[in-house]
Amino acid sequence: MGNTGEVVGELPEKRVTWAELYFDLIFVFAITQVSGLLHHRHDPVGIVQALVVFVPVYWCWVGTTVQANIRDVDTARDRLGILAVGFTGLVMALAVPGAYGNRGVLLGAGYWAARVVLLFLLVRVPGVWRGPYGVGVLVSGPLLVAGGLLPEGPRVCLWALAALCDLSGPVVFRRKLAAVAYHPSHMPERFALFLLVALGESIVGIGATAASVRLDAAELLAVTAAFTISAGLWWQYFVFAADAMRHAVTVADSRRDMVRRVFQYGHLALAASVIAVAVGFGETVADPRRALGAASVGLLYGGCGLYLLTFGYTRWMMFRSVATTRIVAAAVVLALAPAMVRWPALAALVTLAVVLVVLNVVEHRRVNAAAAVAERAGEAAPEAVGDPVVGGPV
Repeated sequence: MGNTGEVVGELPEKRVTWAELYFDLIFVFAITQVSGLLHHRHDPVGIVQALVVFVPVYWCWVGTTVQANIRDVDTARDRLGILAVGFTGLVMALAVPGAYGNRGVLLGAGYWAARVVLLFLLVRVPGVWRGPYGVGVLVSGPLLVAGGLLPEGPRVCLWALAALCDLSGPVVFRRKLAAVAYHPSHMPERFALFLLVALGESIVGIGATAASVRLDAAELLAVTAAFTISAGLWWQYFVFAADAMRHAVTVADSRRDMVRRVFQYGHLALAASVIAVAVGFGETVADPRRALGAASVGLLYGGCGLYLLTFGYTRWMMFRSVATTRIVAAAVVLALAPAMVRWPALAALVTLAVVLVVLNVVEHRRVNAAAAVAERAGEAAPEAVGDPVVGGPV
């Protein structure tokens, strides 16, 4: 039972349920609210504030996803439980705009209620109190409520402590979680869907801004460049990385560690970086002729750089190899950022779009070349054909 790779290998394939997909719709709204909070204030302090609010929203989704992964949730009891957590997520989303005002307690109460419901759904699991779900009910939930009663500065500190408690739970209880049997097909699909929700916010960032301004040639070119960036980020994950992640969690000696490192932690960084880029779109598409400030460039280029660097982290966690092309591309993006502060927003968008297009073309050719070499070598087994993509640029 300690080697989760052996235990889960016996489990049948598990698919995402309709209840989980409906549940995701609440988090479409929640991510939009977090994006709005960051748009309102995107200096370094604002970024920290938005991240501290995003973590409990994300962790509420993660807790529900893990619960649905390790149980059969296609029952009336569990459907109602997922809907109840979804309602608490809606309450949290409604509280986000005023999280640092008069809705701080509401945000904390919504999160605490979500963790109580999740613990109730898993109450029959022996020792569930002595694990991440217990931390949510006994520690991070109360900290979020207490933080909502404090002024802005102490509130951020207490909420950051709550976020740290949640994020450290899978590490602290690593040995206990060794007995958990994860379904390898369900987990990658769920986290891919969450990232798709985040990417949807980048489309909202483009469309909502462009719909409210005069669409002259510069605006249309800015929309085109921004969409190219969004599509490029999608391509990086869904064409190259998604299958690699599913492969990695399927063959991992410890699925517990792979789930924690690549999905729970890695996708937090991926989703947060996409939200930053989405807010950056709103700043650039609104007026493509004006020069961007450092904060807007930081969101757009910093978010894209973090997105690419995260794949360096996930590739190392999965295969213990370096994602050279993506790390180089991230370095180029971050090196260009200081110059973009003085350039028009349109130039910043077009430059970033070109970098992502070049990166995707280079990786596409590398994957095709590796597949051709494998084919010539006569490696026709599924593992041999898949390895060039799985072990390629991601």
